[in-house]
Amino acid sequence: MRVPGGVKHGKRRQKVLDLAKGFKGKRRTCYRIAKQSVVKALRHQYVSRKLRKRDMRRLWMVRIGAAARGHGLSYSRFMGGLRKAGVGLNRKVLADLALRDPDAFAQVVTVAKEAVDA
Repeated sequence: MRVPGGVKHGKRRQKVLDLAKGFKGKRRTCYRIAKQSVVKALRHQYVSRKLRKRDMRRLWMVRIGAAARGHGLSYSRFMGGLRKAGVGLNRKVLADLALRDPDAFAQVVTVAKEAVDA
């Protein structure tokens, strides 16, 4: 004998409707529409996790470039100077230094300038 709709059936549907919490109208209440919306939302969530890394790197580069220009160096010359000097700070740390500790960033800029001039 076939069981038309049991506990598992309801739980599976409820899981999708729980994920649709916060959606408007039928996207929250109607299972078929909610399922489509949840699948699309999860796809966007996955892609956005990848995009966030790209966006943060761009933000760090803009912050470093602005701070370096304040000391008379372009971004590319600054990063090239750091590479020549063998400074192993990544962009995240450099951007944080530029934002929170301008004096330490100024010292890093002097190291990069010496490497560029040499």
